[in-house]
Amino acid sequence: MRLHVAELAAIRERVHAGPGEPATAAQKAKGKLTVRERIELLLDEGSFREVEPLRRHRATGFGLEAKRPYTDGVVTGWGTVEGRTVFVYAHDFRIFGGALGEAHATKIHKIMDMALAAGAPLVSLNDGAGARIQEGVTALAGYGGIFQRNTKASGVIPQISVMLGPCAGGAAYSPALTDFVFMVRETSQMFITGPDVVRAVTGEEITQNGLGGADVHAGTSGVAHFAYDDEETCLEEVRYLLSMLPSNNRENPPAHECDDPPDRSGEALLDLVPVDGNRPYDMHRVIEELVDDGDFLEVHERWARNIICALARLDGKVVGIVANQPQALAGVLDIEASEKAARFVQMCDAFNIPIVTLLDVPGFLPGVDQEHGGIIRHGAKLLYAYCNATVPRISLILRKAYGGAYIVMDSQSIGADLTYAWPTNEIAVMGAEGAANVIFRRQIAAAEDPEAMRARMVKEYKAELMHPYYAAERGLVDDVIDPAETREVLINSLAMLANKHADRPARKHGNPPQ
Repeated sequence: MRLHVAELAAIRERVHAGPGEPATAAQKAKGKLTVRERIELLLDEGSFREVEPLRRHRATGFGLEAKRPYTDGVVTGWGTVEGRTVFVYAHDFRIFGGALGEAHATKIHKIMDMALAAGAPLVSLNDGAGARIQEGVTALAGYGGIFQRNTKASGVIPQISVMLGPCAGGAAYSPALTDFVFMVRETSQMFITGPDVVRAVTGEEITQNGLGGADVHAGTSGVAHFAYDDEETCLEEVRYLLSMLPSNNRENPPAHECDDPPDRSGEALLDLVPVDGNRPYDMHRVIEELVDDGDFLEVHERWARNIICALARLDGKVVGIVANQPQALAGVLDIEASEKAARFVQMCDAFNIPIVTLLDVPGFLPGVDQEHGGIIRHGAKLLYAYCNATVPRISLILRKAYGGAYIVMDSQSIGADLTYAWPTNEIAVMGAEGAANVIFRRQIAAAEDPEAMRARMVKEYKAELMHPYYAAERGLVDDVIDPAETREVLINSLAMLANKHADRPARKHGNPPQ
């Protein structure tokens, strides 16, 4: 037995060492960590338990039979993050360039099935060259199994994709099916067709990073939710995100002890938001004043900046915050903002995260590009997501709330549990100037002094229909509150809604707008 154990120890040492020093040096030369270094950074120290480390492929042809390394280019297993179980699979680019073959795919399928059965998050550390060409269609079928499991697990367990190298072709669709995508600048890329194919088909010259780098996907395409400069920071932020998420859809997010008093007054809010609706301000500062210790994790920070989506805590409990950002496009809703917020609302609802919506929205962005781009169906995605959400939902109107955008941003009429407003709120079909031009256009045109008449009509319209208490008088706002008391009001309201239960009609699934 001792001889056998010694033999096992030698094999395990070879497994952990990987394909050799030259391959490791090549990985390091690209500024990338090895697969096991990444797992050590992601998981609690000493917690990783590997599954099928001795797996080897059984393919033949094209020289494969002479090269059968252990792990087959992917390390799979489970460990803990802050003491909670997390499953992980990580490509080893040093072995076959991390390319996926039959054995490689089977290992991933197994760990995905285990994560779903155990009800624990799944994190993929992606650094692979796509399908293993030598194994042909068998490799492609392996991707099909991954996609099917991504879809099955969607909304059941959190799925996080961390891009630490190339991800091309069909392989890119697995991250796209997961809840969150992290990327590292310079070393990670995602694209369906690479620069060479683009050049051959369209004649366009572009680099890999220019086509599908971290900054492109974080700021232009919206494919990546987070982008960082190095792997260490990236993996630390993955751990932080996991601390905000429940293990599965049957649990609530983990609550933490909080030293920030729930009844802390937010006097600074009285000066942060200008009364003049045309003056911009930074909604980030409002969020900082409201949440525990001013700490929040913004999702899709660089994409669709006119809306903010963030995870934060109020009295130690996780909430999702959706907020218009007056500093970008005046906080209007457009195609990208609608898509961004809709996906975030759906994620929060799937994982039992209450939603707080902060409104300061002048409407939908007008323009031919928006209309031809389908703002109707894209805006409907956000409307559908809110209407479909059963978690506690609280909306707060800080200033402007005009037209259809007001309705879409979780108004009481589409099911918000509680709606509050600050004394500076203006809820209306449109701004007073535009409304006066429509309603009183004949009087204005016939007046001796049209501008004086227009000013008088605007003032009259505001006095009749846009004063801060008009909506409250009609039951469309539950209360008008002192901004300094907002944190306390939100925390008390969320505590009341903690056991909310909402029944939905029996159905296979809805048919959301596309």
